[in-house]
Amino acid sequence: MTRRLLPVLLAAALLGGCGVPVDDEPRRVQPPPGGFPTPAGTATAEPDGRVDEPLCFVRGDGLAVATRRFDGLPDVDAHLQHLLAGPDGAERDRGLATALPGTVAVAGASLTGAVATVDVRQAGEETGRNDEVLAFGQIVCTLTQRPDVDSVAFRRDGQPLEVPRADGNVSALPLTAADYRPLLGR
Repeated sequence: MTRRLLPVLLAAALLGGCGVPVDDEPRRVQPPPGGFPTPAGTATAEPDGRVDEPLCFVRGDGLAVATRRFDGLPDVDAHLQHLLAGPDGAERDRGLATALPGTVAVAGASLTGAVATVDVRQAGEETGRNDEVLAFGQIVCTLTQRPDVDSVAFRRDGQPLEVPRADGNVSALPLTAADYRPLLGR
C-alpha cells in the first residue's frame, strides 16, 4: 500500500510547486506595445486627433460601410448631413450608392442621451423610389456606429414616425443596427 501511495504523494508535491511565484509587494506591469483594439462599428480617434466617421451606403440590395477621416467627430446632425451628401467619387467607384435622396426627406437630427432623433419631412410623390428600408437602414446604421448613439428614433411633425425595418415590419420605437443586420455586408 505504501508503494502505491508514494508515487501519488510525490506527484502531488511536484505539482504543488508549479505556478506563478508570489511577490511580497505589487509590481508595475508594462502595457503591450501599440494601441488597444476598439470595438468594431465605432468612430475611433487616432493619436493625431483624426477620427474615423463610418457612413452606411447601399451596395446592390444591401448596406455597406465606408469610412471617412475627419479632424474630429462631428455632431449628430453634421454626421447625418455627410451621409445625405452621398458617396464621394472613390466610394462610387467601389460600387456604393445611396437610397436617401427622394426617399426620405431629412430635416435634421438631434441627440438626447444616447438616442438620436431624426426629423423627417414628407417626401415628394414624384420621386418614384421604393427603397425606404435601405434609406432608413442607412441612417440607423450610420448613426448607431457613433460611440454616443445607441438607437435612432424618427419623427414627423413632432410625432413618432413608423419606419420599416429589414424584416418588413414597421416600428415607431427607436431602432438599432440589429434591426437592419440582414442588410449589412451584402
